[in-house]
Formats: sequence, structure tokens, C-alpha cells
Amino acid sequence: MNSAYAMGVPGGGGGGAAGGDFSFIIMMAVLFGIFYFLLIRPQQKKQKEIKNMIANLAHGDLVMTSGGIQGKVVALTDTVVTIEIADKVKIKVARNFIGAVLQKAS
Repeated sequence: MNSAYAMGVPGGGGGGAAGGDFSFIIMMAVLFGIFYFLLIRPQQKKQKEIKNMIANLAHGDLVMTSGGIQGKVVALTDTVVTIEIADKVKIKVARNFIGAVLQKAS
């Protein structure tokens, strides 16, 4: 019977609830700020760099696809990049699958 009373709400003033709500809101704002600066902002910056890299592809660039295939860019369209991976061997790859520019054309 004593355990039921131990779990009950204290009979004193109810003023502590308003302060608890405010501290909860402050804590959530601090946590959101931490997540923004440690996770969201760096990811957005990386996506912007990748978008700029893909937009600035040029003929003669040495690129690597997300699958690891390396080759030289020989043709470009809005959505497709043609890469020469060996003498007279060309493949077409969607621009979104270009993972890195290894060397810019001179």
C-alpha cells in the first residue's frame, strides 16, 4: 500500500510544471542546434560540392564512377556522360553516378 503513495504526485504546489516545460523546450532547441551543426549542415555542404562537381564536368576529365570504373570523359549531355575506359571502349553513365573527378583536363 505504501508503494502506491510513493508513485503519486506530491501534494504541494503545481508551480514546478511550468518551469519544467520551459526547460524541456530549451533542451530540445539545444539538441536541435547540435544535430544541425554536426549532422545536417555538413551533409548539405557535401551535397552542394557534389552537385557543383557534376555540373563542372568537361571533356578530357579523368573520372571515377560510384562503382569504381575509371575513365576519361569523351562526351557529355544533360543526363549522360560517355566515358572511355580503354582504347575504343566507351560506356555511358548517368551523371549522378560520377563519384569523383580524379584529374581535370588541362
